[in-house]
Formats: sequence, structure tokens, C-alpha cells
Amino acid sequence: MKKLDFYSVDNIDSLAWPTKPELISVDSSAIEVFTDFNINQPMVIEADTSAVEAQKFMLQSHVRLNIVVDENNHFLGLLSLDDLTSQEIIKHVSKGDSRDELLVTDFMKPKKELQAFNYSAIEKASIMDVVQALKLKGQQHCLVVDFEENKIRGIISASDISRKLKLPLDIRNNSSFVSIFNVLHH
Repeated sequence: MKKLDFYSVDNIDSLAWPTKPELISVDSSAIEVFTDFNINQPMVIEADTSAVEAQKFMLQSHVRLNIVVDENNHFLGLLSLDDLTSQEIIKHVSKGDSRDELLVTDFMKPKKELQAFNYSAIEKASIMDVVQALKLKGQQHCLVVDFEENKIRGIISASDISRKLKLPLDIRNNSSFVSIFNVLHH
């Protein structure tokens, strides 16, 4: 292991800034707020993971959404932290399920219930197009599918949009595309 030394920053006054500043607006390409799984590894969780362990992991790592996969990494559905609330767990326990035996598959939204954007449409869309398309859904995330490759290509997140546009949204209160739309139009 290489030893790294620490240095004082007392005499440092300047920050490094990108040579090309990131100027993103609602008219910018939707690609600017798209998390591309060809570039960024998707956040996945295995189907046989305990729901209680998944909840603890997601809270500790500040992850609000995981893609559920089987042992062969085949896409099964989505699991959001909202799906794993204590209330949802108690609902299952009250039906006779053992808390320790609950799996993420008991709480996930299976792929048959999900809808997504087509990647080729996202390439041509603006951020506002995305926000408007999803404002009525009240979702926090939307998958993007590359139908030519027949795979989930990535995801668009309300929190990513609000962060990149520097919108005054409280992410802790489940920013959704509806709240982004409301901020943009007020």
C-alpha cells in the first residue's frame, strides 16, 4: 500500500472549475439528466435478498431505488425505498408472513407493471418533455429501454433533474416529476 501524505490548505483560496460550465435548462437534451447504464453501473439487488436487509442497506447508502435481478442478472423489477416502509412490512407480517422471511420480491414492482421511455425518443427529447410526460404519473423514476438492443438502458430520476437544474425541491420529501413541474411553472 502506498503512503499518502496530508498537506495544509490554509494558503489555498481558489477552486478548480470545469473549463466548460454545465449550463442545463429545461430546454436541454433529456440525455443530460439520463443515467446511462452503459456508462454508470446500475444499482441492483438480488431477488433473494431479505427485505429487512435491503431496507437497512438502502437507508445507510442513501439509495432510493434498486433494480431487482435474479441469479443470472436478469431484470425482474424495481424496488424503491418507499416500497420498504415499516408500514408495508407490517402489512405483510399481519397477513402471517414472518418478518425475517420477507424478500425484496415481496415488495418490488414487477416488470410487467412498469412502463419506460424508448431510448431513441429520449435522445430527441428535452428535459421539459420528460417532466411534462411524467407529471401526471407522480413517479420519482422512469426506466429507459433500448429496444434495438432489447435491454434496460438506464433511468431518469426526479431527484437528478432537480439537482442538475438546481431546483428548490426537498429531496427528502420524495421529489417527483409533479413537484418539478410545479416549481418550473411558478
